[in-house]
Formats: sequence, structure tokens, C-alpha cells
Amino acid sequence: MNKPPRAERPPGKRRPGSRPRRLTARMRLTFSYTLFAVTAGTLSLAVVYVGMRYVPNYPLTSSNPRYRSDAPSRQEILHSLLTASGYALALLTAVGLAGGWLIAGRVLRPLQDITRAAHTAASGALEHRIALTGPRDEFTDLSDAFDEMLERLQRSFEAQQRFAANASHELRTPLAISRTMLQVAAADPAGQDWGKLVTRLQDTNQRGIEISEALLQLADLGHAPPDLAPTDLAAATGEALAAVRDEAEALGITLTADLRPAPTTGNPVLLRQAAVNLLHNALRHNLASGGRVTVATGADPQRPGRVRLTVANTGPQLTAQAVATFTEPFLRGRGRTAETDPARRGHGLGLAIVAAVTEAHHGQLHLAPDPAGGLRVTLDLPGSPEG
Repeated sequence: MNKPPRAERPPGKRRPGSRPRRLTARMRLTFSYTLFAVTAGTLSLAVVYVGMRYVPNYPLTSSNPRYRSDAPSRQEILHSLLTASGYALALLTAVGLAGGWLIAGRVLRPLQDITRAAHTAASGALEHRIALTGPRDEFTDLSDAFDEMLERLQRSFEAQQRFAANASHELRTPLAISRTMLQVAAADPAGQDWGKLVTRLQDTNQRGIEISEALLQLADLGHAPPDLAPTDLAAATGEALAAVRDEAEALGITLTADLRPAPTTGNPVLLRQAAVNLLHNALRHNLASGGRVTVATGADPQRPGRVRLTVANTGPQLTAQAVATFTEPFLRGRGRTAETDPARRGHGLGLAIVAAVTEAHHGQLHLAPDPAGGLRVTLDLPGSPEG
């Protein structure tokens, strides 16, 4: 039986355990400290030795006439100097090795903490933090950056877990409803209103299709950057208003628009979809009747070079804590409970798609509760240089 071909590793890539074994950083630092100390000592002794070369080479005698023995000659002094220098360098080498080992271990101790934290994170425990103390230096900067990365990874991982669980639940719900209706119809075929059953099955199937398409749209935004071109945010918002006017009239909600030019660089289709989602959210989470939705586009007066789209709606009282979670996928304005009115029912992905579109356009999305009730959403984008 032929074995499948082994996947080739891209050039320049190594497995973690396939690196050639070398001296540890601590040992290299130790040898570096020792080499520096020995080199400095050797140079100092060389200077002394060269200086001794200029000592007179004639026999020296003592200045005390009672002491008749000759003083050591230059050759004897140099020999003694070299002997003493050899012992001094040997001692300096031993002290350099011991001291360098201790100093290198102390210097590299924070790096060992970071390495242990990296291994802990690699095992899946993202809640661990280094929290390195001490004055600010290269190691504390690296530790703080690593802790920030772990925090962002943990938030992202938890959000993906919630997304997967919620997506499974949302996709399973229409399938479970369809199965129940079909089982009831199969158990009592004669007692069924087939026209009503088909209509309900079509509505349930359509809901599953909408959720799947929204999930695919989110996935596309997260993997491939959109094509950007000079466009007008006001034009995209005008098209979105035309698409939702009938829904606003059916719900009895008044739409007020102030569309001023807002030139930017973006994808017209995605910006239109973001505006439609914002308007749908404002309409479906409004008052039961007599509500209002206000839409405005134009330059940001507080931030030159920026344009914005603002959608504000009346509605129930909201808290800042609740509003902060609205861009999380599958989280509806009223929690996990679906709206019974089909005209006001959403799938909990509208604001999540808006947030993804905003990020793809290097913009910012701001959500704030209105003290009188309702929500105010501002989509802020970089202005077009030509504008």
C-alpha cells in the first residue's frame, strides 16, 4: 500500500525540538564576562611588562653600604612579574567564571519567568500572567507586552468559544423546529393544514439561510481585506434608507435623515450593508409604535479628516454594560430570547457584521445608550484625501 507523501516544511522553518544544541545564554554570558575580565587583566599586565622593559639593565646595588648583596636584575624582575601575572590571571579567570555565572543568572532570571509563562500558555492555560516587578527595562517591557498578548488571546479565545456555541445553537434551532413540524405532520397527515405548514417551513428555512449567509459574511471579512475605492458614505446610507423605508412604515416608525457629503475610501457594498444593518437594528429595537430613527452623515466636527454615520433610535432604557456587548455575535438587544414578532426578529449578527466592516475600513464604532431610552451608534471612518 502506497504511503501518502509527507508534507514538506516550508524553507526556513524548524520544528521546536530540531534546533542544533548550543551553549545556553547563561553560559555564553558567563564566558563573555570572563573573557572580558581576563582580556582587561592581560592588557593591564602587558602595559606593566612593556614598561618594565625600560628598567636599566645594569646591576643594581643597595644604597645601604652595610647591605652588600646585589639587588635583583631586570631579567629577574620580569621573571617574577610573569610568574605573579600567571597566578593572577588564573585567579581572575576563576573569579570571572563564578561571578559571571551568578551575574548572568540574576540578569536572565526574568527571561526564565517569561519562558515558563510561554510554555504555560502553549499548554492552553491563557489565564496565567507574568506580572514582572521591578524598574522598567527591556525585560519588564517584554513581560508587559507578553501579558497584554495573553490577555488579548484569552479574550479572543473565549469570544470564539462563545461564537461557536451560539452559532451551533442558532443553526440547530431552525433545524429542530423543522424536524418537529415534520414529525407532527407525519404522525397525523390528515389533520394538517398543509398550506400553513409549508409557509412555516419556508420561514424557518429562510431563517437558517440568513444565519448561514451572515456567518459566511463574517468569515469573509475576517480573512480577506475588501477592495477599497473612493466613495461617499452618504450615498451608501441613502441606498440603505431606500431599502428599509417600507419596513419603517410597516412598524409605524418615523425616519429622519440628514445626509451630508462624507467622502471616504471604502467598499460601497460593505458600507451599504453596514448602514442597512444599523437601520434594521434601530427599527427592530424601537418602540412598539410612534418611534423615531434619526440618520445623519457628514464630516466629524470634532476630528478633522474623519467622516461619520450616526444612527439614533428611540426605545427602551439601556445600560452601558449591556450596550458594550451588543457587537458580540448572536447577542440580541433583549438577550438570548428571540422576538416573537417576525417583523422585529433578528438573528443577533447585525451589529457584529457592522463592527467587522468598520474594522476592515480602519474605522471606529461607538455605541452609547440614550438617557431618554434607545441607542445611538456612530460609525467613524477616515475621510478621503480627495474630500
